[in-house]
Amino acid sequence: MKTSMKAQTLSRPTLYAETAEELMTRNPVSIREEATIPEAVALLTDKGFSAAPVIDRAGRPVGVLSRADILVHDRERIPHLMPVPDYYYKSELTIPSGEYLKEGFQVETGDDTQVRDIMTPVVFSVTPDASSARVIQDMVALKVHRLFVVDQGGVLVGVVSALDVLRHLSC
Repeated sequence: MKTSMKAQTLSRPTLYAETAEELMTRNPVSIREEATIPEAVALLTDKGFSAAPVIDRAGRPVGVLSRADILVHDRERIPHLMPVPDYYYKSELTIPSGEYLKEGFQVETGDDTQVRDIMTPVVFSVTPDASSARVIQDMVALKVHRLFVVDQGGVLVGVVSALDVLRHLSC
């Protein structure tokens, strides 16, 4: 049995946003450049983000911290474990459940590396009045997943991600 199939015409997607301001996520979560790596990991993990803008004290973006930056840092970092100081007696050290620590207990040093030391120090940005076409062209040309939106003073006011662009498409 032969069935005829009509060629389906696909409608072209339409972008319902004219400017970066219409596309952007306002007041994005950001990380201070003096934050420590454990603080940044907690923020990215708790929020479920793959990256976040890094800002200075004035609120201006100075870079981006991504999960990849943290992985590279962890891979290159050599954690140094310190032996238990002599003034501690292992019989006196317990874990929160009350159990005594086992043989080979060591004190681990924390990572006090600051975000500014491992972030990607490049900021790709547009102003709120930039056209949505320019935003998309810049993202494609720069091969980035997000652009920062900054006001005239250079202060971060939003972020346009690839997902933000897709949210404004209609088929």
